[in-house]
Amino acid sequence: MIQSSLRPLRVRPFGRLLSSYTINLVGDSAGIVALAVLVYAETGDPLATTALFLAAEFLPAFLAPAVTARVDQLALRRVLPAIYLTEAVIFGGLALVAADFLLPAVIVLTFLDGIFMLTARGLTRGAINAVLAPKRLLREGNGLINIGFAVSSVGGAAIGGLMVEAFGAPTVLLVDAASFVAVALLLATSRELPRGIEAEQREPFRPRLREGMRFAREDRFVRLLLAGQGLALVLFTLVVPIEIVYAKETLDTSDAGYGILLSAWGTGIVLGSLVFIAVKARSPFVLVLASTAAIGVAMVGMALTTSLAMACAWSVLGGLGNGIQWVSVMTAVQEGTPRDLQARITGLLESIASGATGVGFLLGGAIVSLASPPLAFLVSGVGVLLL
Repeated sequence: MIQSSLRPLRVRPFGRLLSSYTINLVGDSAGIVALAVLVYAETGDPLATTALFLAAEFLPAFLAPAVTARVDQLALRRVLPAIYLTEAVIFGGLALVAADFLLPAVIVLTFLDGIFMLTARGLTRGAINAVLAPKRLLREGNGLINIGFAVSSVGGAAIGGLMVEAFGAPTVLLVDAASFVAVALLLATSRELPRGIEAEQREPFRPRLREGMRFAREDRFVRLLLAGQGLALVLFTLVVPIEIVYAKETLDTSDAGYGILLSAWGTGIVLGSLVFIAVKARSPFVLVLASTAAIGVAMVGMALTTSLAMACAWSVLGGLGNGIQWVSVMTAVQEGTPRDLQARITGLLESIASGATGVGFLLGGAIVSLASPPLAFLVSGVGVLLL
């Protein structure tokens, strides 16, 4: 079983794509933690922190699909390193701004990084499909990518928080910049990446963008997955910004208890990633339904408990569903999309996820301001189960 799951690592350049995708996630997770700490320390204003998250997650979702459609015909050996070097420059700029704080500059640079981050993810997903699908190893490869996602979800934010406390936000942002330079060099030296389309055969940008959007709109299966996942992510993420309030007011726990609650969900994600690899022969659509239901049940359970231990148990279940759900949706979308549309459609899914996260954050904050954290979890859980 283990040897079968690791077979994609023998296919070049999957190992480099896996490394770049994971490092990108870790860097962005650590970076957003550093920026959130910086912005709140400098302004003391929760609205400023909210603006930062909207600039990082929500607004880039509207522009990244167009950028992906413009560059996905180019040789990935050139375009992906160029994107990562651009991210390195942006994080270097953020480090300078952090040392001499200016909120508008932080917001603008974070917004630009969000666009390039989503574009890199879409292109990477398209490249993974190009190298693994012909060898019938896409599901195994997605399982390994999902483990990288799980590790970065658990570790990226923690690394960012510890480094900010030890060295300060500017240092963390410079380390992030250096990590993107390393990823750029890793990909620039890979000769096996898809070569792109010759200049005389490239299609104009606008028709390519319209073609991708038309496929997403007209293909019933892909349309259902994209729309359903967008709504699901709104419901999943509306509890994220209020978990600290839930831990303090509903569970009546300490800062350490809050950390344990978050770790329980992260532990579930790791377990879910392993489960996905173990049951990869199952239909992705069955896995989508089962894992989405598991998250809904976990949210309802968290809404109905006031015990930290029970909340952590429900969190493990929710994280397990989370660890299966996203990769199952991504796999189903990839298997239902023609090869020449891969980067555009998977990039669109990444952008929908980013935009839905921003909507979820705002909705969760509104529910808690009007009612209570348990109601937010209940709305999330019931909504997911109905979906």
